[in-house]
Amino acid sequence: MREREKHAQKGKKRKKKIWKKILLIILLAIAIAGGVFAYKVQKNGGGMTGMLATMVGHDENTRKNLGEFKCLVLGISTDLEGSSLTDTIMVASYNPNTQKATLLSIPRDTYTGKNTAKATAYEKINSLYGRKNRPDETLEAVNEITGLDIKYYAVVKTEALIELVDAIGGVTFNVPIDMKYDDPTQDLHIDLKAGEQLLDGDKAEQLVRFRHGNWDPKTRTYPTYPAEYGDNDLGRMRTQREFIMQVIKQTAKVENIFKIGEILDVAKNNLITNIDFDVAKDYIPYIVEFDTANILTATLPGTVPDLSQTNNVSIFVYNKKETKTLVQELFLDRDKTEEDLEEEGNLITKKSEIKIEVLNGSGNKENLEDVVKKLKEEGYKVSQKDTTNETSKTVVIKNKDVSSEISDDIIETIGAGIAQKSESTSSQKNITIVIGKDYE
Repeated sequence: MREREKHAQKGKKRKKKIWKKILLIILLAIAIAGGVFAYKVQKNGGGMTGMLATMVGHDENTRKNLGEFKCLVLGISTDLEGSSLTDTIMVASYNPNTQKATLLSIPRDTYTGKNTAKATAYEKINSLYGRKNRPDETLEAVNEITGLDIKYYAVVKTEALIELVDAIGGVTFNVPIDMKYDDPTQDLHIDLKAGEQLLDGDKAEQLVRFRHGNWDPKTRTYPTYPAEYGDNDLGRMRTQREFIMQVIKQTAKVENIFKIGEILDVAKNNLITNIDFDVAKDYIPYIVEFDTANILTATLPGTVPDLSQTNNVSIFVYNKKETKTLVQELFLDRDKTEEDLEEEGNLITKKSEIKIEVLNGSGNKENLEDVVKKLKEEGYKVSQKDTTNETSKTVVIKNKDVSSEISDDIIETIGAGIAQKSESTSSQKNITIVIGKDYE
């Protein structure tokens, strides 16, 4: 009996030793795997980016081989009759290596036909999707206008914005003006007060769809955004771009990572796209690094002709030359330095070629004329002058394609100012001077 007990105890001890060895091997394997994973995370940049990149199978060369991602974004709503209304048309781009992005708004009334004198509403770009629900036709038109070879589109239903904003607990945004508008045919009712506030999904929809207010019989006008902000469609597109930036910024908060499942469900249920998941997932790890300060925004340049010239149809006619220049600066020359532009012969170095905008924020009307006079005496051309909100410091903001020597000379000429750089190479103005209270 004792022999059996001794044998059993020896057997138990052997099993314990075996299990200890197995456990040790498992722990060692976990430690090695963890060490390898940690090493790869560091090689992929560390932090959340490195972890996500490692989890989807990236190495340190994956990001380097990723090009700029460009996509046409269409925001659509539905009226009571079930027709699709294109409220937002925008080209979006993102470069994971430079961490820069671009949003180019395209007015809904942009004319896509050949003869403006015989224009019809069906030739407006916002009608292309609504007629057949075919985003590829809109994509083709946008590529024709911009000269870009955009391959992807994303059609976002209004419900997506509402659900996303609600999913992340609302978005804090500074509503630029009081907004009051009612359209029973679309079941659209907008009622927002100006000022910073937390917007839920319903209010977010009101914000991005506001173009102008209800008819005011006293002024006999439809109240809209002020001219300096950009009235009607221009104002709406600016608000849309600024709100999108806030949505991106607030969605990217660490606490919202745990809501990724809910966010993906919103996209799945409300997104029509030809973006391949394998393509999209390669960019996701690097978006968490993105800073919305690196978004460059613009609107397609053009004019709204008199109705007598366009068959009594309100259309927007884009300027082909200015559009080509704008697309070049937004998507092709974005990462070029002043030295690169100088080498290519595209850097402006002559006073006679500079177009200056002067904005008076000093609160003293005489300062505006004084600055303009000094500039003209030195051979500069002032193309625009206006007043703006009061500011303490005078700043001289130069576009990317203007030599730093020019901005330095302007500061010396007016006797005040801090030099700042802009990503823009706009043909409308090369230098913007904001006169502050420090100007004497």
